Amino acid sequence: MTSAPTPASPPPAPSGVRLRLAAQQHADRTARRIDGAWWPWTYDLAAELPGLLGELPCAWGRISSVRVDGGGWTACPERMIVAGQPVRVRRTQSPKAFHALCLLAPGRGRWDLLVVPPGATEAEAGRLMERAVTQGT
Repeated sequence: MTSAPTPASPPPAPSGVRLRLAAQQHADRTARRIDGAWWPWTYDLAAELPGLLGELPCAWGRISSVRVDGGGWTACPERMIVAGQPVRVRRTQSPKAFHALCLLAPGRGRWDLLVVPPGATEAEAGRLMERAVTQGT
């Protein structure tokens, strides 16, 4: 007796948030332009943002608003519920914001992350992320 071949299962979805944060020192906070780097798996912000927000330091507080380049993301809702909390997503069309994500937490502050393109090679992403956390650019 032979059995029917099992259909090939799809590859597992990528997991884990690829995030590097710079050491925060309040004395030079005004000099730092970038607080870290994020390398999402896809350009689907609706799928990627909850994982990112779940990995941020508690000291950053609850992120209530996110600003992103509107043209760079395939799915970019105006509002999302993340961990039971509303998060407003604002689109910009600024050339300066093309590879950046701005996170806002009321009463806590603002944090800017470099967004490494999902299609970047591991070596390229590593260089960009390292530079973001060490040089703030």
